[in-house]
Amino acid sequence: MTALENKQNLHTHSTWSDGKNTPRELIEEAIARGFSSIGFSEHSYMYFSPSLKQFYISEMEPYRQEIRRLKEEYADRIDVFCGLEFEYHSRVPLEGFEYMIGSVHYLDFAGKVLGFDRKLEEVQAYIRDHFGGSGMAFAEKYFDTLCHLPEKGNFDILGHFDLLTKNNEQGHFIDTTNPKYIRMGLETIHTLQGKIPLFEVNTGAIFRGYRTSPYPQMEFLREFCKCGFGAVLSSDCHDKNFLDGYFEEARWLLREAGFTTRWILTDNGFKEVQL
Repeated sequence: MTALENKQNLHTHSTWSDGKNTPRELIEEAIARGFSSIGFSEHSYMYFSPSLKQFYISEMEPYRQEIRRLKEEYADRIDVFCGLEFEYHSRVPLEGFEYMIGSVHYLDFAGKVLGFDRKLEEVQAYIRDHFGGSGMAFAEKYFDTLCHLPEKGNFDILGHFDLLTKNNEQGHFIDTTNPKYIRMGLETIHTLQGKIPLFEVNTGAIFRGYRTSPYPQMEFLREFCKCGFGAVLSSDCHDKNFLDGYFEEARWLLREAGFTTRWILTDNGFKEVQL
């Protein structure tokens, strides 16, 4: 497979939220790896999150200002974009960003918002305590929540479609080959069709040791293709060392699913390029 042209990662987290590196460090790494552009997508403020409370609403403008400064500083070397990864249960304004990723990391239980993007033991306890030990009930609530994501705003990219399976290879709490599970995912894709134009092939869980393949699984990749969604490559980067991790594997999976192109962000909006 030829080297990736128009190399880009739009799902990138810096020290503004839960990333390990500063925006400058990530930009320098992107340049060293031959990227033509990079986008920052810090997490939206989550009042209910024990780990992301540091990203306050009042800090959104300083974050945007820093990315704008870096965009100007590096203009002759790489394109830099300022985005946001919006959590479904966040309550923040969505204006002022160049692109938006919509994601679900939390579910609501009678007004109490609880996260499932946790370690295996915590996820198992989550399913036991809130779903009577049924992984399928967990999946049903997750996909139902995902279906309502467009009600929260206009999103460019659908984030890690089947994030609920992050620990599943280790804990196997959901049978992802079960026709009922696959049907729930397919119906969610149909519901989101025409409402969110792009989805990401997200390799982040591979190099963090949770999965051996990107999100989403092949049945869903094929359905995204059939339904006319555009694909973007993402490493969900929290560490500069994995800025383009497993992109080649992601491209291969996209081709297997029937895709011939992917999408990148430019100063003139999103653009379709060869896969």
